[in-house]
Amino acid sequence: AKLVESGGGLVQPGGSLRLSCEVSGFSMDNYAIGWFCQASGKEREGVACIKRYDGSLWYPDAVKGRFTISRDNAKKTVHLQMDSLKAEDTAVYYCAADPLAQWCAGYEYRYWGQGTPVTVSS
Repeated sequence: AKLVESGGGLVQPGGSLRLSCEVSGFSMDNYAIGWFCQASGKEREGVACIKRYDGSLWYPDAVKGRFTISRDNAKKTVHLQMDSLKAEDTAVYYCAADPLAQWCAGYEYRYWGQGTPVTVSS
């Protein structure tokens, strides 16, 4: 399995970014897929996940209503739309996948992309 993120960059507070994750080597229908972030000096945390079996979505309270995860099975791509960005959203964002993950916890995910940095600053 391979995952490649793109779309990170510098954005002003209140702005938007759309991250993309291109996947290969597996069928997205058979995997849970998530976006995680890791800020400097902090632990990695989940920001959006799609569960495998029912496709339900999960977001932590910190991003609920601002971030949206979606997937395009035909293009084998997962997106993370990030709106109303705040300085505290600054982090490296990773896409991850696993066939057995039940929650949006990093330790459950076996396959990871290389990450794309997001900086929210004026």
